[in-house]
Amino acid sequence: MYRMDSAPGARTIINGKVLDYFCGTGYFAFQGKPEITKAACDAVRKFGIGTATSRSGYGNNPVLLEVENRAARFFGTEAALYYVSGYLGNAILLQGLKEKYDVIFVDEESHYSVKDGACIANKPVISFRHRRAEDLSEKLKTELKPSQIPLVICDGIFPVSGEISPLRDYVQVLSSFERSLLCVDDAHATGVIGEKGQGSLEYLGLKGKNRYSSGTLSKALGGHGGIIAGDSALIDLLRDGSKIPYASSAVPVPAAAATAKALEILASRPEIRKRLWDNVAYAKASFRKLGFSLPESPVPILCLSAGNVDLEAVQRGLFEKGIAVLYVPGGAYSSVPEEGAIRVAIFSSHTKEQIDRLILEVKRGI
Repeated sequence: MYRMDSAPGARTIINGKVLDYFCGTGYFAFQGKPEITKAACDAVRKFGIGTATSRSGYGNNPVLLEVENRAARFFGTEAALYYVSGYLGNAILLQGLKEKYDVIFVDEESHYSVKDGACIANKPVISFRHRRAEDLSEKLKTELKPSQIPLVICDGIFPVSGEISPLRDYVQVLSSFERSLLCVDDAHATGVIGEKGQGSLEYLGLKGKNRYSSGTLSKALGGHGGIIAGDSALIDLLRDGSKIPYASSAVPVPAAAATAKALEILASRPEIRKRLWDNVAYAKASFRKLGFSLPESPVPILCLSAGNVDLEAVQRGLFEKGIAVLYVPGGAYSSVPEEGAIRVAIFSSHTKEQIDRLILEVKRGI
């Protein structure tokens, strides 16, 4: 069993051993950033651990409201909805929008939160082949009844493969269906891609009417909880249509304060995101020289598959040499290649020397 003995960062202590850390989702290493942890400590001294009630009554406090205000500014929207877990964002969207669509169409490799959200929505659910717009088109033609409105939902970035959904193709397919909706789980895109870090819809130039996304603040942002940003009418609709945000306990105060500070830092320092993109480009170019096929994108998830190579043994060997990567067996998680893969996460705080050593040791291991 592995045990993390420090905050995650470019160098992390696991089982008492200091390693170059290429795992997880803390792409900016904000989880241990002194400014952010100080904000958490200051808030807990003033407001305690939490509100001990839901936000439907007296459960709001200045820290929770600050997260929503900062998130709205970050995403360039009128308002935002902050809730206890990013996992619940898809359920909130699908419940809140329930009067606007009839049938849900979901990528078969979507994250569990997408599929669970679809089940909670209590609407018909149709799967289409992974990232195949042509299959989506066929399913829409054969499964929809006259006058029914479709909603398509998928991951913006898939958590192990690192693939970006072909959202432009989906929008083109949906253009034939009046009032159709597109929803995106942007857990791995929030703060990471798009010129302003607003996620996959921004990155692909698709922000607009009937296009929605939910994100998490516990990954790149280093805080906790989920976020949906939009105009005031959307946020009101979600509050009325889903009981999840206001029937569940609020995000604990220190985590919310850390989140607000992280949003402030990332909004004011775009060079952090640029440094991440530079590291990703450098790492991907180096791995391509070893024969790995990796997409040209700023996504910090590198999915390494190598045919008949014992990838689990490669992970163990790297750990012994002071490098942490994650082996994921085929079928063990959403979007994992059938033969399994090593998932490498690149951080903005990784040095070129760390990336070079990772490349060298992977080359020796395969």
